[in-house]
Amino acid sequence: MHNKTIGIFLLLLGMAISAEAQKKYKVMAVGFYNCENFFDAVHDTNKEDISFTPNGEYHYTEEIYKQKVHNIATVIKAMGTDVTPDGPAIVGLAEVENGKVLSDLCDQPELKDRHYKYEWFYTPDVRGISTGMLYNPKYFHPISARPLTVPMEQIGQTRPTRDVLYVYGVLAGDTVHVLVNHWPSKSGGETASAPGRRLAASVDKHIVDSLTNADPNVKIIIVGDLNDNPTSEGIMEVLNAKADPKDALPSGIYNPWINKYNKGEGTENYRGEWNLIDQIMVSGGFIADKNNKWKYYKSEIYHNDMLVYHLGKNKGLPHRSFTINKTWDNGYSDHFPVLTYFVEE
Repeated sequence: MHNKTIGIFLLLLGMAISAEAQKKYKVMAVGFYNCENFFDAVHDTNKEDISFTPNGEYHYTEEIYKQKVHNIATVIKAMGTDVTPDGPAIVGLAEVENGKVLSDLCDQPELKDRHYKYEWFYTPDVRGISTGMLYNPKYFHPISARPLTVPMEQIGQTRPTRDVLYVYGVLAGDTVHVLVNHWPSKSGGETASAPGRRLAASVDKHIVDSLTNADPNVKIIIVGDLNDNPTSEGIMEVLNAKADPKDALPSGIYNPWINKYNKGEGTENYRGEWNLIDQIMVSGGFIADKNNKWKYYKSEIYHNDMLVYHLGKNKGLPHRSFTINKTWDNGYSDHFPVLTYFVEE
């Protein structure tokens, strides 16, 4: 190749790279946060929530409740703002007691400017903790919302668990389906409790299959505290989630947290061991992006300085609301939040 030809080729290559670099993208954030016992201070006569009342074992007064609301609002305000100034357009939540706590949360000064609204349904959970979803109406318009029951009686269990919150709507011009989960805990041990989480996974899977059968390019977001690591049976076998986005095409589920977990990352620490039980998964529609709208970009655990203990035996762990002795510690949660970002050219 002549020098002149090489020069022209390099010039064109440089122009192409420059044009690519100058492309501008809009960014959208979706988050999830287990708020750790986000109760109000009033007893619900239908629920076992006495512990989180002024005379309960946590001595959960109205003053503590107000501080808890403020603390959760402070976290949500900060989440994702280093990437997108308005923070998350959608935030799935776990361990929220009722619509009152969500209403109070939306009204906090930290979040007032975003005008967050919420979706929530009364929970069958005995303690009264439920799933909920905040959304910024500037970016998300809900079309419908409903709870999906996890039928624990099918596996011979009489104690109900949290519903899956299913919200369908439009995210800045893109039709999306959001499933907010809080799968059964490992109370009673892994072997005894695993069928409940597989059952909850099957509730999600039923919706995913129904939607993808109708439209292989449908956009679905599954968020939640799954009480299972990304390599569990419920996630990898029932949901058939994939660690490589290419394997989720055309209509599978991509779980970016599998590789993060394998690298030792975690959102919750139990007896010195990190678990990555808070996750956000997406359907293949967000990978292929056939409609040239929002496309999956990246995921992260959000653990800035305010959310972490900096001293003592708990150094590096999430700064939780109460100490192990049930004393108010003016913290946030025993889980770190998670975020997923989407881009549109």
